[in-house]
Amino acid sequence: MAAKSASWAAFSHASKGYDYAGDKLKTAWGALHAGDCEPFPDAKRATALLKAMPKAPKGMDAAKLAETLQEAWRAFHRGDFHDAFVLGDALGPLGASVAIKALGIHATYLVDDAAEKLKRFEHAIELADKAIAALPDEANSHYRKAFALGRYSQGISVAKALTMGLATKVRDCLHTTLELAPKHAEAHLALAVFHAEVINKVGAMLGGLTYGAKAGEAESHIKAALKLTPHSPIAHVEHANVLMLLKGAKGEDAAAGEFEKASKLKPADAMERLDQEYAKAQIE
Repeated sequence: MAAKSASWAAFSHASKGYDYAGDKLKTAWGALHAGDCEPFPDAKRATALLKAMPKAPKGMDAAKLAETLQEAWRAFHRGDFHDAFVLGDALGPLGASVAIKALGIHATYLVDDAAEKLKRFEHAIELADKAIAALPDEANSHYRKAFALGRYSQGISVAKALTMGLATKVRDCLHTTLELAPKHAEAHLALAVFHAEVINKVGAMLGGLTYGAKAGEAESHIKAALKLTPHSPIAHVEHANVLMLLKGAKGEDAAAGEFEKASKLKPADAMERLDQEYAKAQIE
């Protein structure tokens, strides 16, 4: 378990505004999870998860599961990514959604070593596979795998990922996610990036024939994500990335405008603050 033993760099920004103690979490949940459509983990949700999972952990009841999941998400939102990961990981597939998101966001922004990043994304993929096996009807079981596979692919190079068949797996996971949750904004964003990256690497004709990649699809998914989450920094960041992938130098001005929008939005939690800081770095 390399992800557990390796050091975890701390979220270095002020986290006071991202404290969702007590009932604050439920009140803010809709805004915090507009992007990933994660259901609020109350007792009803916990009961449903336990019922759906054939082999739930012994001694785990709905009340305990709900309490642990809420604490894990509170840790995630305030930037205690290690605590969020540990709490979620201890629950197995029941906590995979928060564990993978914590592991993935931390690796994306707070791990500098390239090899360590890849190890963490590999671990996230393993956790997602187990979640898909145990909870196949959960949209985020599939989305978290797509996210981890996508970041891993970018780490080894998109071109290499294409030859390994990883792009197709990412695409299929995202399609399944949207079948289960049509308003999953982060899945729309990821699909937009998928189409754009494939076209950027192999061209429109080969990308379309081999992978079904189309510029129009990238634009359509970006439009859907922005409509669903107009105040999300990552939506504008990924829009900027798609513009540059599809248009190159001709898209730089529009991309800069999207990074500018992202930099001026008010982040709702630690993840959005990291997304925003990334956007700021692109225009400095």
